[in-house]
Parts: sequence; C-alpha cells; structure tokens
Amino acid sequence: MIPWVGWLAAAILLATIARQVWTQWRSHTAAGVSKFLFAGQTAASVCFIVYSVATGDAVFIATNSLMLIAALLGQAIYWRNARRPAVPADAACGFREAPAPGARRG
Repeated sequence: MIPWVGWLAAAILLATIARQVWTQWRSHTAAGVSKFLFAGQTAASVCFIVYSVATGDAVFIATNSLMLIAALLGQAIYWRNARRPAVPADAACGFREAPAPGARRG
C-alpha cells in the first residue's frame, strides 16, 4: 500500500473538519449544525480507533485520534453556542450599524 496517500487523505479530512470547528467557534452560533453531528463523529471515531489499533494501521490510528479530539471540541463549542442567545448575523461578524448622518453618538 502507498502510505503517503493515506496521510494525504488524513490531512485533507482533518483540514475540512478543523475549518468547520473554527467557523463554528468564531460565529458563536449553533445554527445550521445538527446536534447529532459531533456525537455521531465521536462514536464513529472511537470505533475506528479500536479497529485501527486491532489492524495496526498507523495512518488510521492517528487520523481517527485527531478526529475524536475535533469531535469533542466541536461538541463542546456546539453546546456553548446553543446556550447563547441568538445574535443578529451582522453582529456576529463584528459589524455595527452606522449612525444616521447628523445623528449624535451616545
């Protein structure tokens, strides 16, 4: 087998999951994220780790261990964001409504 193909696939997969978790962290919202996503990912990662250890596949042991960490982190962020009150989309991005021309600032 060609190990570098497995490591490349692992890097691509981890980059996409890391981006999702980062986006969720920065957005401060759980909107659009299934409450089962990270729970399912956690369960699958644990099963894949057991299988990977049993077969001795280093690529899958490493990848699924990192995926488990990402799932746990994503779940924690999801719970944090789900407890927060809804934030308008423009406020979540750091934008503020400009005052009307000639209006006094408080």
